[in-house]
Amino acid sequence: MGADAVEAEGGDWGCEEATPPVQQPQPNGLAPGPGTPGEAQAMLGAAPRTPVAVSRRRLAVLAAFSMCSLANAFQWIQYSILSSVFVGFYGVDSARVDALSLVYMVAYVPLILPATWLLDARGLRLCALLGAGLNALGAWGKCLSLRPSRYVVTLLAQSVCAVAQVFLLGLPSRVASVWFGPREVSTACAVAVLGNQLGTAIGFLLPPVLVPNTVDDIDLMQHNIGIMFYGTAIVSTILFLITGVVFEERPKYPPSQAQAVLRDQPPEGYSYKQSIINLFRNVPFVLLLISYGIMTGAFYSISTLLNQMIITHYPGEELNAGRIGLTLVVAGMVGSIICGLWLDYTKTYKQTTLMVYILSFIGMIVFTFTLNLGYLVVVFVTGGVLGFFMTGYLPLGFEFAVEITYPESEGTSSGLLNASAQIFGILFTLVQGKLTSAYSPLAGNLFLCAWIFVGIILTALIKSDLRRHNINLGIMNTDIKAVPVDSPTEHEGNNAMLRDQPESAI
Repeated sequence: MGADAVEAEGGDWGCEEATPPVQQPQPNGLAPGPGTPGEAQAMLGAAPRTPVAVSRRRLAVLAAFSMCSLANAFQWIQYSILSSVFVGFYGVDSARVDALSLVYMVAYVPLILPATWLLDARGLRLCALLGAGLNALGAWGKCLSLRPSRYVVTLLAQSVCAVAQVFLLGLPSRVASVWFGPREVSTACAVAVLGNQLGTAIGFLLPPVLVPNTVDDIDLMQHNIGIMFYGTAIVSTILFLITGVVFEERPKYPPSQAQAVLRDQPPEGYSYKQSIINLFRNVPFVLLLISYGIMTGAFYSISTLLNQMIITHYPGEELNAGRIGLTLVVAGMVGSIICGLWLDYTKTYKQTTLMVYILSFIGMIVFTFTLNLGYLVVVFVTGGVLGFFMTGYLPLGFEFAVEITYPESEGTSSGLLNASAQIFGILFTLVQGKLTSAYSPLAGNLFLCAWIFVGIILTALIKSDLRRHNINLGIMNTDIKAVPVDSPTEHEGNNAMLRDQPESAI
């Protein structure tokens, strides 16, 4: 049937049954709720009808994005998991090697607002192409750094990859919302996040195999690093080309009623500045912003410093350090998919987010006090449990943010969440790294435990208001405001002022 074939809203991912047409939102931005069509028609007049359906191309778009995110995440972790190798190769201290991972976090914070503006102004396809293209460019730049005296070159190339990350990291919830129906949107977001996690997992596993620590043979080390760099560059280039072929801006028909409402609003009615202001005035979102930053920043810190923590207690176990990192991330991938499926089935966003946060805290406590027991198998198990909940939290935060901030842009809310994660990640990595070096991994991990406990308290304070879900159900008692515009008349005409709907009532 071709790439534009449509499928039933919220049905099976492979089904091709078209949905009956549904009513478009009324001129005031409200979708007609069940049981009130006559009243709505009498008050507002008949509205044109349009099908709400999902496109078969959504699977190709999701796959292309996930693979680009994978390649970018692989390049983030490939240095830190080989910290002892690159310390010897470039003749620098471990702090310089840690900087090759930290640059991802440093670049994200100042660039996220321009990137989210570009996403809203120029669209999803351009941002995906920029992310994939810059990732390939940075990978080829690393191929020019295959000399012990070229640390600066590899830092610059890694910085290009860090800029690519800015365009990719905040897109999962946007891709899911624009392309997938309400019964699969959370799972699609989890799959999109999974691409990044899988790249991290491969980054933990593959580099130690490709580049063993041959301290007595720098030429062999250079050859092995070259294989890794050139292989990454070739794969990244292929993914860039695939993205250009399969990635489209949006499907022909909106996949959900929530997307239909947004399409009905005129482009001139959007203000990026006002959208940012609205998000920071949204108290539940601000609480989520901080708690998400704490959890994800802690994960970034653990991933960056895992090699140092393992080597401190288990000298010479670089390969197993990579395998433990792989276990942590693969378990998290399973957690992400399970959490996404659970959200699509129950829509219990706050309860699930809070429970996963608490279980992550328990996992961190267990990991902290079993790390130095002398049994690597215990570290594998505790690391897997920690990763299952900690990494599984990532799509929960994205989707919860979209729900409580609808109809604001998914890219903007996700971008701000990631910016918070990068800020906390930088601070946590620096402080935990200092504590680990000066005292022990125990001190650094206890520092993270304290902050994760703070995150639990903040998450418990978040008021659950499932705005997008209520629109998809046709429930008209959610407090929803369209993005305000400069004209007061347009502002009044495009806002839906409704009462709160608690999550427990869904």
